[in-house]
Amino acid sequence: MRSAASLTPIIGIANAVVVAVAVVGLMVVPSSGETPAGPRGGAATRQAPQQTPQQTSRPLEPQPSVSQGTGQPPGVVATPEFARQVKANEAGLVPVLMYHRIVAKRHAAIDRTPKQFRQELEKLARQGYVPITAKEFATGDIRVPAGKFPVVLTFDDGHPSHFGLDAAGNLRPDTAVGIILDVARKYPGFRPVATLWVNREPFGLRDRAAQETAVRWLAGRGFEVANHTWAHPNLRALPTSQVRRQIVRLERLLAKLGAGPSTTMALPFGNLPRVRKAARTGGWDGTRYDFAGVFLAGAEPSISPYAKNFDRGAIQRIQSNGKKGECRKWCSQYWLEWLNKHPRERFVSDGDPQRISVPERLRGKIEAKRGALVNAY
Repeated sequence: MRSAASLTPIIGIANAVVVAVAVVGLMVVPSSGETPAGPRGGAATRQAPQQTPQQTSRPLEPQPSVSQGTGQPPGVVATPEFARQVKANEAGLVPVLMYHRIVAKRHAAIDRTPKQFRQELEKLARQGYVPITAKEFATGDIRVPAGKFPVVLTFDDGHPSHFGLDAAGNLRPDTAVGIILDVARKYPGFRPVATLWVNREPFGLRDRAAQETAVRWLAGRGFEVANHTWAHPNLRALPTSQVRRQIVRLERLLAKLGAGPSTTMALPFGNLPRVRKAARTGGWDGTRYDFAGVFLAGAEPSISPYAKNFDRGAIQRIQSNGKKGECRKWCSQYWLEWLNKHPRERFVSDGDPQRISVPERLRGKIEAKRGALVNAY
């Protein structure tokens, strides 16, 4: 079995592979001129109804907790006994899945067809995964029913295949968001949210009013629309002042559209700038940014945001793809199968946003400032 710690030495190699694939993919993408409040986290969001295991001869102890003003159903108060019953492990690995274009005919390795995308979502739903946004993950606001597993669905570049409205203002069902909502109707426990990281023309829209309509539609339904830089440059090739300019220009646009300020950002091509901290915090021309999470381009599950060695300035993602070529070990089919074969390594929720439940052997993995929240069994 490979632990999260043993995976660390391969991060650099894996990211290099994913970046190379991404560059090839982007070369074939049509261009429009430029390359395309709880103690555990931030603001509360909607979740599926809480599920608890069947009672044994000794009744489980958790009592309903009250979620006032959050729009959420009541959760539970997890005890060590309850955490053991649901096999909670909130120090485990979380798959953060990375998507690019969702198109009927794939032109690049990073493309997925609507059928492939739907099949992957339905598989996640059947296996007990519940989507959360990148913002919720990075801030530690993981509100997933007990015994279930968080998954983060992320989309780069704001491609038209991710979201669109028809002439009547109705959601296009063939887009990624349309498919997510359709899968959620089929599997009610599959929370219909995702993070869409956009550039200067979100979803291929050039008209400012249309951009605002799109962003407000998504934000009003729990989707996160956030920063992927203004023009999708290789940040490593830019001076620090230009890195900050690229980020701030997009932040200003998102603020005008009703989605700012961003809590997260995704690095174009997965490349950190030479001054690494410039991707996470900084300012330009009087506007500042400070992200809770900066996301790479691959190529393995992320460690828990509660872990002491969680690096919010370089959060791992997994490219969505089958087990072919370089993806034999680095993409979503491989890693989802690996997590199913190694359930002790996976993040399993305790259903209680006020506690961090882990097996006693993992107590030391949680960062010290969250020590009072640990519920070990």
